[in-house]
Amino acid sequence: MAATFNTLINGDKPVLVDFFATWCGPCKTMAPILSGLKEQVGDKATIIKVDIDQSPAAAQAYQVQAVPTLILFKQGKIVWRKSGVVPAAELEQLIQTHAGS
Repeated sequence: MAATFNTLINGDKPVLVDFFATWCGPCKTMAPILSGLKEQVGDKATIIKVDIDQSPAAAQAYQVQAVPTLILFKQGKIVWRKSGVVPAAELEQLIQTHAGS
């Protein structure tokens, strides 16, 4: 998983990472938002989910203290980060901005 994750976030395409937990209520709210977003942005961005209970090292590496935490990577750098439920429109705008640059 780690090599794939690092390969993904270091690419030219923006990668939105959803750090979540199965027991987290707001994370369940985020799931359909991200599914819809994936359809809207198509291959402009990659959206991946990281379960903090199954990947504690990844959560620790990015100082994820609350779930859901969404982090947008571009060429290995964090270009945006927010905790809590984020509306699809805001995420789509964000991806469009970073996909074009």
